[in-house]
Amino acid sequence: MRTFSELYKMICSDNDTFQDINISSVMLPNSAGNSLDRALHANYEVRVLHYSPSRTVVDIGEVFLWLMAVGTILSASFWSAWTAKEEHYRRMKQERPELSGDVPAEAGDSEKMDTDDVIDINVLSAVLFVLLASAFLLLLYFYMSVWFMRVLIILFCIGGFEGLQTCLVSLLCRWFPKAGATFINVPLVGSVSLLALCLSPICLAFSVVWGVFRLNSYAWIGQDILGIALILTVLQIVRLPNIKVSTVLLSCAFLYDVFWVFISPTFFHESVMIVVARGDKSDGEAIPMLLKVPRLYDPWGGYSIIGFGDILLPGLLVSFCLRYDWTARKSLYRGYFLWSTVGYGLGLFLTYVALNAMNGSGQPALLYIVPCTLGTVLLLGWWRGELRSLWFKGDSLDQFSFDSSGRSPTD
Repeated sequence: MRTFSELYKMICSDNDTFQDINISSVMLPNSAGNSLDRALHANYEVRVLHYSPSRTVVDIGEVFLWLMAVGTILSASFWSAWTAKEEHYRRMKQERPELSGDVPAEAGDSEKMDTDDVIDINVLSAVLFVLLASAFLLLLYFYMSVWFMRVLIILFCIGGFEGLQTCLVSLLCRWFPKAGATFINVPLVGSVSLLALCLSPICLAFSVVWGVFRLNSYAWIGQDILGIALILTVLQIVRLPNIKVSTVLLSCAFLYDVFWVFISPTFFHESVMIVVARGDKSDGEAIPMLLKVPRLYDPWGGYSIIGFGDILLPGLLVSFCLRYDWTARKSLYRGYFLWSTVGYGLGLFLTYVALNAMNGSGQPALLYIVPCTLGTVLLLGWWRGELRSLWFKGDSLDQFSFDSSGRSPTD
């Protein structure tokens, strides 16, 4: 859960012992080093111009990554809210059969996510999640190796396959409702929709191809596609029931991010989060649980990256805000979804400002995102006198109000 430019610089930290060394050193690309070596062995005259190119203030890669993160949260929020509304329509059809003719036909006609598959986070699970994340981070730090990285890549491919399949099925069942509603019993798997069965080979092939060619220069595209699909799917399965749980989860995540980026060097002599994210102990191959975009106009090269946690955890809050607004029949400006989304965009923007101000040094994105999102929602709720409702009631489907036709006043 950090955001930084993936740069490798020859620097010393403030706590390192200074050595008065006057030998000049230079870092070259492998191709340039090979050319220099061949020239020297051929007894050619070689001249080296030593200079330090300046970096651009804002790279277009950072802008694109910002748009990807905000767009992912917006898509997940609307998908989550629409799924919740359709589930309520299906409940109405079961409890009030006389309204079945007035309920939208698309509700329940195609493959939907069952409420049994939805996980509501509670306070205890929010705290345990952060503790387990810390334990897993330490496991990666102490035991990271090439084989461990391959295990993570395999797990990412499996998760990306599931996420990509879920997203495509949910999208295409709008145009192919019969294929989405037709189920086939598959040995060892169970009942699977015809649409999912047709899409599985494509999604599997995409995941496998990325895993094989993940080190190529263009592999970041496939990684981002699989990562976004996985994030969208997780945000449909995991939900926040109210602001109380959200406050506990994001506050713990805030402390987690700050500790492992800024405070961990006090105990481990290096930032545990940054070491794990860069893959320093796995031959430089970074963990795949992040979105990355190459820095197009940076002479130093590298990638701008953002961890899944910097999108998932705030995304849970933004999704909750949209469901709450639909539940409470709030307009766009008088609700909380718009302002939490603006807060996320602002927090991520401030992260990149700090990133450039610190010359590429790793930044805990949640340090800026949590106050801008959770702080905004809490402040608005207190100012409007609705904090108690946000804190305890949340987005319960039972709060939906419908008229005699079975439709919400917002329809």
